[in-house]
Amino acid sequence: MFKKIGKTLTSQLFLYIVCFLNYKMFSDASSVALSHNLHGTFISQKVNKIRWKPERFGESHFFIMGSVDNVINHITLWDLCENSDDEDIYPFPVTEQAYCGDVTELKFLNPDHFIATSSSGSAHLMKLKLPDVGDPLIEPVITWKDIHYFKNGDLSPCLSLAIYEQDLVTVGEDGRINVLTTQSSDVIRSIDADSCSIQCVIFVKHNEVLTSNLRGQMKIWDLRCGNNKAASTFMLSSEPVMATCLTFHPNQRHIILAGDEMGALTTWDLRQNTLPVNILNAHEGAITEIQFYYDNPDHLFSSSTTGEIWHWSTKNRNKFKPTFDLEETNVWLAPENVKSKIEVLTLMPTVGKSINCLDVNKNKVICGCDNEAIYLINGINI
Repeated sequence: MFKKIGKTLTSQLFLYIVCFLNYKMFSDASSVALSHNLHGTFISQKVNKIRWKPERFGESHFFIMGSVDNVINHITLWDLCENSDDEDIYPFPVTEQAYCGDVTELKFLNPDHFIATSSSGSAHLMKLKLPDVGDPLIEPVITWKDIHYFKNGDLSPCLSLAIYEQDLVTVGEDGRINVLTTQSSDVIRSIDADSCSIQCVIFVKHNEVLTSNLRGQMKIWDLRCGNNKAASTFMLSSEPVMATCLTFHPNQRHIILAGDEMGALTTWDLRQNTLPVNILNAHEGAITEIQFYYDNPDHLFSSSTTGEIWHWSTKNRNKFKPTFDLEETNVWLAPENVKSKIEVLTLMPTVGKSINCLDVNKNKVICGCDNEAIYLINGINI
């Protein structure tokens, strides 16, 4: 299944066209100017997932990327080279690994290991090897092969992945929930959870996951129960609208945000009830990814199929002021006038193709697009 790509990468660098843009973005609503650099790298393949490699100390300069819609797809490790003499930033490929099927998700467990999932119904634990001497490698450690499949035996795409410490949960078009652990190649538990495709999954607690399906149903599952029935079910909207991505507030895991196929952003407080706290009509197209800035969750980033990437931030919040009451200060829990408490900045011009993924590291945002390009937005104001 896996095929190592050798040293030809460096000789192929001339195929990568690097464009550089400097510009300033202005928000008319807030009259606040945001200055940053936008760097685009065209790589001749669609990018479905992109993730910064976490570092134990300092900023990350490596990131991984997964491709889609190729005869042979790849997971590629990139290095971001910053030149101290000028403002140019040039990402270049370090090593890559051939991958069976479209790369549907990439998530790091730690700086050296990540999980990849595939449209061919499998999941893989991968290891990054960056030796001081010798070639860098992306090496498979564990393969959970063909864990998603339809009743007729055909393989089903694995669509989403959630990680809690060493425990994993995958969901797919087959309506199945698979519980895995990085300590074993066996499936710990498999739940025939739904009669339609499950699009997203996140951990709410160590023993609970939240899923969203094709019909717009949100379901909470208690993994300790053996009856294969959801603990609770509620709807994303009064209309049959599908959630396309889910995330939770880094400091308050009971606060859940969902982006949907109509471009709306919905917030729940799962401790209170299953009715949304607020709904924001956001992007013009489906939201492909939402991500809080982990160290300062007053900031949120979102991308869409209409080629938009936005930075959401709270207005007039003093980041040096102590926060004693998280419930009072969390704007995502405000049922009224939430729009007046948030400013939204466009981070780059609309590219006209879907931005499929994004990731944030310090003051850098990176995103992958259907126009076969990677974009780095440097100098984000956090």
